Amino acid sequence: MEYEGTYPLPEAQLDRFLLKLVLPLPERGQEVEVLARHAAGFNPRDLAGAGVRPVAGRDVLDRARAEVARVQVTREVLGYAVDVCRATRQSPSLSLGVSPRGATALLATARAWAWLSGRSYVTPDDVKALAHPTLRHRVQLRPEAELEGVTAESVLDTVLASVPVPR
Repeated sequence: MEYEGTYPLPEAQLDRFLLKLVLPLPERGQEVEVLARHAAGFNPRDLAGAGVRPVAGRDVLDRARAEVARVQVTREVLGYAVDVCRATRQSPSLSLGVSPRGATALLATARAWAWLSGRSYVTPDDVKALAHPTLRHRVQLRPEAELEGVTAESVLDTVLASVPVPR
């Protein structure tokens, strides 16, 4: 359903997206409000009119990037991230597992998550917390697994449950 009227992106292009977030549909009341705004003349291209304001300038973002780059990652946590990605390549439900580019994306998001959590180091829990949004679009199910109801989410759950967590 999500591809109706469009063509799915090739794997090489999907792999360039850092995250794939899954957003729920709005509640009925929220959806009515969206329509009411449009009926009243809301222009979705007018960000200022919608009340969207910058919360950070370039200098703040540059400083944040530099701070994230200083977040420490032990070899054990690096190995854990690699093992999670490599385990997807061994999954019988997948025709395509996570590439090394996906592993670097997982490292980047885990570092950012640690920084946002107020820590200067990455934990295995950071890797786990970001595995689904960072990896769900980087795996490809085998057609027979898809017919059996297997999802990328369930494969990632299985991988995360099976890969030993470093202490």
